Amino acid sequence: MSYETKSAGALSGGTCCYAGSRLPVRGPLRELKSPYIAFLGGTEVFGRFVKTPMSDVGESLLKRTCVNLAAVNAGLDAFASDGALLAIARQAELAVVQVLGAQNVSNRYYRVHPRRNDRFLQAQPALKTLFPEVDYTEFHFNKHLLTSLQALSEERFAQVRQHLQDAWVDRMTQMIAELQGRVVLLWLRYDLNGTAAFTQEPVLVERSMIQALEDRVEGLVEIDVSPAGLVDDFDGMILGDLDFPAAQHMLGPKEQARIGCLLAETLQELL
Repeated sequence: MSYETKSAGALSGGTCCYAGSRLPVRGPLRELKSPYIAFLGGTEVFGRFVKTPMSDVGESLLKRTCVNLAAVNAGLDAFASDGALLAIARQAELAVVQVLGAQNVSNRYYRVHPRRNDRFLQAQPALKTLFPEVDYTEFHFNKHLLTSLQALSEERFAQVRQHLQDAWVDRMTQMIAELQGRVVLLWLRYDLNGTAAFTQEPVLVERSMIQALEDRVEGLVEIDVSPAGLVDDFDGMILGDLDFPAAQHMLGPKEQARIGCLLAETLQELL
């Protein structure tokens, strides 16, 4: 195992913001000349700690500019509410959209941070009514909130789960419509710690939810992936002195390359 002990900011290009957007996405800033393919997603598509993310791999194979619009810790809301990034993706030949967790979407029960969608902001009246015994000031992250609610009452939590899943499908449907259906869904699935309340990423996403979207998009790429810590995929990572624990849960360089190759096969058929 080997990796470069540098700041994570040493990644080529760091992060950047496109005009009209406040979301820091993978750099460097690209010239938006047609034709190009847009990549929207979270930490996995961003390629945290990795020099060559899947979008760069796809670009080298397809000989097409691939614009990485992914952001660390971003969820569906970060893109669905960002008109500037949606406009960039709409002008692309195709938009690769990562299937992100349903827990990180603002809904009738709680609000999430507009850009770092994994962060819990506020409980809505409906949630306070459903779980009146909870002190919501204790929570900073959505997954922690949902884990605690599920532990309190499986029956009441089932209402929250169903609503989150319905809200996710509605938000995805709206975003796909914004992108005029020129979308390839990228479903990266991996198992989490077996003792966790939610044992699989993306959280709360079930096949029936994906099936509800398939007729609206150009394609679906499903890939079971493994974090770097499970398969010792650290060679070539750029890490700061304190980054190694986090890097174990990221997709390593080899996995990024494998995903890029599999994606390119599907994209090539659609171009």
